[in-house]
Amino acid sequence: MSTEADRSTSWGRRALWIGAGLVVLVIAVLGASATVPRWWAHRVGAQVDGSITQGTLLGLVYGFVFTFLPIIVFVLIVRWRRTWKTVLFGLVVALVLAAPNLMTLSIVVGTGNAAHAGDRVLDVEAPAFRGGSLAGAILAGLLLAGIAYLVISRERAHSSAHRARTERDEALAPPASQDEGES
Repeated sequence: MSTEADRSTSWGRRALWIGAGLVVLVIAVLGASATVPRWWAHRVGAQVDGSITQGTLLGLVYGFVFTFLPIIVFVLIVRWRRTWKTVLFGLVVALVLAAPNLMTLSIVVGTGNAAHAGDRVLDVEAPAFRGGSLAGAILAGLLLAGIAYLVISRERAHSSAHRARTERDEALAPPASQDEGES
């Protein structure tokens, strides 16, 4: 049997673990914001090697794949099961899959020294990567919107057809005669 003291200790431990986790998370975010934009810009710059064509194509691929894939995976996980744990898991998986786009976004909209340094690196070593990345993300969004439209219209068409068949079957069914009960 658990007593009141056990329950309060359990909540105290939970609060301690949550607090410690939040402190670690804040430290990790601060450390990442100071290093990740610069590191990511150098990785992209090494792949593009100063070529506008390679920057555009690599940006298109990264933007498209790392927008399309996380959204599809999240939708499939949420459709599979809708518990809060599954939704949280799907969100974490989607964020991990979207990491390249999020790192590029941290360079573009970031205001820190690392973001400005990453911005300069991308200007020189990876020209047109940011624009290609944006175009790829927009294309992925348009494709996803098209897929969503097709899925929704298909479901509506099936529902309408089912409703029409039901109404037809009800109209063609012979009326129940009242004479059967009097015989």
